[in-house]
Amino acid sequence: MDNAVHPVDERLPFLKLLMLGLQHVLALYAGAVTVPLVLAGAIGLSKDATAVLISADLFAGGIVSIIQSLGIGMFGIRYPLMMGVTFVAIGPMIAIGLNPGLGLNGIFGSVMVAGVIGFLVAPLMSRLVRYFPPVVTGSVILVIGVSLMGVGITYAGGGYGAKDFGAPLYIGIAFFVLLCIILISRYGNGLLSNISVLLGIAAGFVLAGLLGKVSFAGLSQAPWFAPVIPFHFGMPKFDLLAIVSMTLVMLVTLIESMGGIFAMGDIIDKTPTQNDIKRGLRADGLGALIGGIFNTFPYTTFSQNIGLVYVSGIRSRFVCVMAGAIMMLLGLVPKLSVLVASIPDFVLGGATVVMFGMVAANGVRILQDVDFRSNRHNVLIVAVSLGMGMIPMVSDKFFAQFPTNIGTLLNSGIALCAISAVVLNYLANGKAGKSEVDAMMRENVKAPL
Repeated sequence: MDNAVHPVDERLPFLKLLMLGLQHVLALYAGAVTVPLVLAGAIGLSKDATAVLISADLFAGGIVSIIQSLGIGMFGIRYPLMMGVTFVAIGPMIAIGLNPGLGLNGIFGSVMVAGVIGFLVAPLMSRLVRYFPPVVTGSVILVIGVSLMGVGITYAGGGYGAKDFGAPLYIGIAFFVLLCIILISRYGNGLLSNISVLLGIAAGFVLAGLLGKVSFAGLSQAPWFAPVIPFHFGMPKFDLLAIVSMTLVMLVTLIESMGGIFAMGDIIDKTPTQNDIKRGLRADGLGALIGGIFNTFPYTTFSQNIGLVYVSGIRSRFVCVMAGAIMMLLGLVPKLSVLVASIPDFVLGGATVVMFGMVAANGVRILQDVDFRSNRHNVLIVAVSLGMGMIPMVSDKFFAQFPTNIGTLLNSGIALCAISAVVLNYLANGKAGKSEVDAMMRENVKAPL
């Protein structure tokens, strides 16, 4: 039994891989294309330029997802993780893009430099693993799930910018998708249960189509093939202030990625070592560099896909390798991209509510192992860190009067929660919190890379 393959390294039949990979792509698609769509609208890009950004986003995201899940040399944690453009970067990128002397090329230049810096600081960040006992990881994972619930609920109500947001029909279809996922997951067997999210989205898509709520506009005009060309918009521009701003985004992204890594490690029953985290964070840095080269943005682990692993019960990282290949294909075949993009947000909303909720529930499950009875400090750690993490969710103007240079950090609930929990745990538990993690990973934490 010692030679048994861990479920993370299990190689599944091709058809099953394809179905499960497609399910991961559908789970992240709306979030993946949201950033380029929002950015394009904010800085006034043409429809053609927006289409290039979306194709580049999918193509580069596929590459980075494959690197993260498959592992290539010193890059990639070899967990079933999907990578998508981080929402944290939207504000700073819009500010850079609106600068007449920088524009898109200024964004790409700052993203590339931030990626290199992210790669360089990954070993330093990975050493923080000893300060992430269950009281910290549980709090961070809970905030990740809760903070993203707003996205899922917005999708369920019709999506960002919907003129008839909250229409009973949208909410009804989202609930229908949610119900389908629950029933298929409960009563389905084998593959059917594993792809319950995919089947739920498909059922919602069909229902929305029958009710006339699906638009295939642009499908006939979209070409079958269009290459993703590096530096499509010209050579990158490098500006010191833009680089500083994007580097802050990179640091927040690394903190958020650590939370995602811990969440996935718990789900797949494979505790991340310092070496694992180092490779995973290096992939984040490499992802930003690749993003800048291919006309797109910084990448991070997508929490909806972490929730999907929990829902499906499939832990094989090769599913995400397949999903990455599908993303690359979508980036190269605009017609397929338009087809997938035709799935209404409210259909995806029913699925994302489940997946984000699973992430939050997993955080609660981790906190169940924390000693709250004899160690009253742990209650304070969770209470304060959750409160800090909730600030940007309940009041997006709370830090409006603070310097914009630190706005990226202050407006990330996940980063605020993580920093608060780590600092409070160190002050309250000191070496006790540190040794708890050391005991959990003492055999592997000193790996060489």
